[in-house]
Amino acid sequence: MSKLRIAGIIPARLGSTRLPRKVLRELAGRPMVEWVWRAAAGSGLMDPVVVATDSDEVAEVCLARGVPVAMTSPNCASGSDRVREVARQIEADIYVNIQGDEPTLTPAFFAPLIGLFDRPEVQVATLAVHCPALDINNPNAVKVVTALDGKALYFSRATIPHDRDQEGFAGYRKHLGIYAYRKAALEKFAELPPGWLESVEKLEQLRLLEAGIDIYVAGAPADTIGVDTEEDLVRAEAALMSRDGGS
Repeated sequence: MSKLRIAGIIPARLGSTRLPRKVLRELAGRPMVEWVWRAAAGSGLMDPVVVATDSDEVAEVCLARGVPVAMTSPNCASGSDRVREVARQIEADIYVNIQGDEPTLTPAFFAPLIGLFDRPEVQVATLAVHCPALDINNPNAVKVVTALDGKALYFSRATIPHDRDQEGFAGYRKHLGIYAYRKAALEKFAELPPGWLESVEKLEQLRLLEAGIDIYVAGAPADTIGVDTEEDLVRAEAALMSRDGGS
């Protein structure tokens, strides 16, 4: 992997419908987006790691705290579009799209993801964990099923696979929304129109599967707390405070 240049990009939009200004909300003394950046930069596997934003305020907060920024257009419809725009500013072989609302990420999450690119057939990679019991029937916790080689067969908000005989199946896998793309795959993704499956499930990654572009899945070291609500914010801050005293 040392021959490949890998860039980490953290899309950070200030507007959020469910939790306004969430990327700048403070947890344990730091804005949320800084926690994400510290985890990514701390892995030592990506250079550079930048926050991609169209907000001057986000940029100012980040730069004041030593976090590099790439400015993007306010017309970007999604985080993936923002990553693609930064990819045209920063030359790399692989681009890692890191959600700006995942403050409990740690540096250990990135080696399994990036390690998948040791395999030449891998164009797009993501992560999953064993699904906690409380999330098995939660449609906001996306499930993934894979082939034996790690290739994703399907992502769904439904509980897949369906335990038809109710035998107590416990092997559900929860998808974590961190992606890495080879440059050509990122460009291809950005050019694809939204797919039918994507429109039904409201899951952007299904656009790739529907277009015949494989996604490979690695195991993550732990679950994360994605922040969408005030309750999530409280849980994430508690987790950070209990982890090395919030340092």
